Amino acid sequence: MIPHITIRKKLFFGFLLTLATLSTMAQNPTSKGQFWDRVRFGGGIGLGFTNGGFNGSIAPSAIYQVTDEFATGISLSFNYAKFNDSKFLAYGGSVLTLYNPIPFLQLSVEMEQLRVNRDLETFVGTIEDNYWSPALFLGIGYTNQFATIGIRYDILFDDNQSIYANAWMPFVRVYF
Repeated sequence: MIPHITIRKKLFFGFLLTLATLSTMAQNPTSKGQFWDRVRFGGGIGLGFTNGGFNGSIAPSAIYQVTDEFATGISLSFNYAKFNDSKFLAYGGSVLTLYNPIPFLQLSVEMEQLRVNRDLETFVGTIEDNYWSPALFLGIGYTNQFATIGIRYDILFDDNQSIYANAWMPFVRVYF
């Protein structure tokens, strides 16, 4: 059984992780060319269609390859969904850290903060709901030189506030 972690401890852990990631990103290579040689770009695109609904997302990302085993970076996220007359918009960003203890295994930590705007149509009218949704993902995946497939877990998952249906999520990452 997983011990209960208070929200204050979760936020403190996320804050420490963000500081560690940002301090790593602050390293100053000796020349401009060396820095850009270690930057990789990627991200994700998603489209979903259902009877009466649509979901589209885009999430560009950039990482800095600090060493062969360790990378850190940032990502932006935009997600729009419409189901009948209900609308959903989430946008924000994240800070991520990737670690490869062995060449084919990738461990990841990602702190995400999204602004959520929802208009839910009900039989009594429209309900507007606007809030911030944090997520702290711990992930593991199989990787090759450019792509990783795996699973991640949101330790801040909240049934009422999370935009995700479940704390466990499969993922695919691609960087060039």
